[in-house]
Amino acid sequence: MPKETAPEPESTATRGKDQKGSGLLGSGSRWILGGRTSRPHQQRTARTGAPLPSKKTLEGIRSNVGAMSGVAVQRLESELPWFRDLRPKDRSELGLVAQRGIAAFVTWYEQQDDDGLLLNRLFRDAPTDLARAISLQQALQVMRVVVEVVEDKVPELASGHDEAVLREGVLRYSRDIAFAAADVYARAAENRGSWDARLEALVVDGVLRGEHTDSLRSRVAALGWTSTGPVTVMVGYAPEQTSPAGVARIRRTLSKHTTDALVSIQGNRLVLILAGLSTLDRSLERIVGLFGPGPVVHGPEAVNLFAAADSAEPAHAALSVAPAWPEAPRPVDSEELWPERLMAGDATARTALVEQIYRKLSGSSTGLTETLSTYVSVGHSLEATARELFVHANTVRYRLRRISDLTGWDPLVPRDAFVLQCAIVAGRLVDDCAPDGDAPAADRGA
Repeated sequence: MPKETAPEPESTATRGKDQKGSGLLGSGSRWILGGRTSRPHQQRTARTGAPLPSKKTLEGIRSNVGAMSGVAVQRLESELPWFRDLRPKDRSELGLVAQRGIAAFVTWYEQQDDDGLLLNRLFRDAPTDLARAISLQQALQVMRVVVEVVEDKVPELASGHDEAVLREGVLRYSRDIAFAAADVYARAAENRGSWDARLEALVVDGVLRGEHTDSLRSRVAALGWTSTGPVTVMVGYAPEQTSPAGVARIRRTLSKHTTDALVSIQGNRLVLILAGLSTLDRSLERIVGLFGPGPVVHGPEAVNLFAAADSAEPAHAALSVAPAWPEAPRPVDSEELWPERLMAGDATARTALVEQIYRKLSGSSTGLTETLSTYVSVGHSLEATARELFVHANTVRYRLRRISDLTGWDPLVPRDAFVLQCAIVAGRLVDDCAPDGDAPAADRGA
């Protein structure tokens, strides 16, 4: 095996110059390589093979931990403006973090083969000390000050070969401490993401069940929901990617079209509660791509989030019967599926058909119900309808336009004519099954 030799002086100087100003330690840092040939009193660690300074130097570091900690806190206050704006409790916690960072340096140096030591010693209270008080960038600034304090103390604590070895150790310590902080914040972010997802699922479940408790309101506030206006519930089949990354992509897309949104994967269904849609139809057409293959249904607008069940219930009911209308648009309004929901036994759809269509037609004095029934029975022919009713074809046209104006459903459109026909059937069945005293006044007069 070739014998290792110490680097040439100009190579070391050049490398120190290249490293100046880089890394976590700032402009005062430089990479100084110690000699490759260890002295008798030095030991090498199991993992890196890096030489250790003498026992006297390590004891000197231990004895100066208190003094260096005080210097570190002073520099935090003088060099980091945001540190002075923290609450006293947070400043105290960060001061303890800085002190632990300096105290852990010697132990880290002696036991670098223990990968979990740094995390356990320095960040054992994280994310309470760090993630909740300051950002990752600010945490690294704190660690940078800590490392610089140790580096500035190196000339007093070591000399000769020990100084070079100690400086190299400080550089490696700064690297490990940066990775340790990043790891803590990453795990904290994952935990927060998992907690938010569980909380969001609970909120969606409570909202869809019509809860109005203070606990639910508190959870909604914790999720950052601010909208007080109407909401729309949109349901369909979930996409293939339902991992946290896939759900995050859905949220990013929704943020472009809504002011607030809740996302929930319920079995094979994707449920969206949307608020602040700028243009309802256009926004829903853009959002529909987030769903998997199959029908997508949106319910009517509810007055606010806590009334979202008024939109969710018809949406879920419509999605269940959507396969009965293969030509349905995507997305489709739950009201468009009233006939299919009626056939599936949906009482809400039956009531809507009767009250919003049949009652309006039967209450008219111009024979709209009779005209519509005749128009459907003769195969949607204006002339045939006019002959059956002994009126002019223009009269039939007028009555059909009147039906469209009253109900919003155009008899000249095949699908709308089907909805109108189902409404008449449902209304006649309701009237026939009602007690004599409950029959509509118009029917009793007839």
